[in-house]
Amino acid sequence: MQTQVRPSAPIAPPTRRGLSRVEAAAYIGVSPSTFDKMVQAGEMPAPKRVYARVIWDVRALDLAFDDLPGDDSTSDNNSWSDL
Repeated sequence: MQTQVRPSAPIAPPTRRGLSRVEAAAYIGVSPSTFDKMVQAGEMPAPKRVYARVIWDVRALDLAFDDLPGDDSTSDNNSWSDL
């Protein structure tokens, strides 16, 4: 009898479209203070106001996250082939 290995289940998106500041930060994988800096820098969207609530749209977060630059650490900047 062979044992089958199941692939890792993808992380499910939130069930709600609007997220609080803390939830939005967790959604993109940063601390709330880093998220605040990203919003101030224009890297993340501004929130929407619904009465007294401040809410971030998941779809806007996804688009902003997609626009973030990639990790350049995989580039071959320190290559021995330059010698």
